[in-house]
Amino acid sequence: MLVKRDAQATRARILAAATSEFAAYGIAGARVDRIAAGAQANKNMIYIYFGGKEQLFDAIFSAAIDQLLETVPIDVDDLPGYAGSLFDHAEQHPELSRLARWQGLERPPGLSLDAALSGTINKIKAIAAAQHAGTLARTLAPDQLLAMLLSIAMAWSAGVPELVDMDVTEEMTASRRAAVVWAIERLTVP
Repeated sequence: MLVKRDAQATRARILAAATSEFAAYGIAGARVDRIAAGAQANKNMIYIYFGGKEQLFDAIFSAAIDQLLETVPIDVDDLPGYAGSLFDHAEQHPELSRLARWQGLERPPGLSLDAALSGTINKIKAIAAAQHAGTLARTLAPDQLLAMLLSIAMAWSAGVPELVDMDVTEEMTASRRAAVVWAIERLTVP
């Protein structure tokens, strides 16, 4: 009996297994044989579909950034709400913070993802326009405000290990989210 191959399903399994592997071990520590085993795929398929381990990492990181940009769009009229949504996304996708750290540590400087770069530029422009219109505080430059917002929203996702590793209750998570929203309100109110 011939088994019909499903290239899309195989590719999806490889991406899922690679996300877990890279989040746990980084690029240097990740093993293609473990990714293949986790994906129940032939190791050669990884090279056929992606070219190599670094390209596979870039593909999963790019997909994660695209998904973030799509599901959590910036709202300059409600930056505290946007920060809360980023916090929620980080809680639901803890692997993204780890992948971002590995990206910064192990990929060449200057290697940027087009979607992330254009998304950041657009966010800075939107913040600048809102500041010019007087709906956002001008205390910080637009790029500084965005950096603070992102840092505050993501503080618990992969920040201080002692805070990340502790047993966190639903009440603690809600309190942390409220603190994020409160802090961004203070930074953005004109």
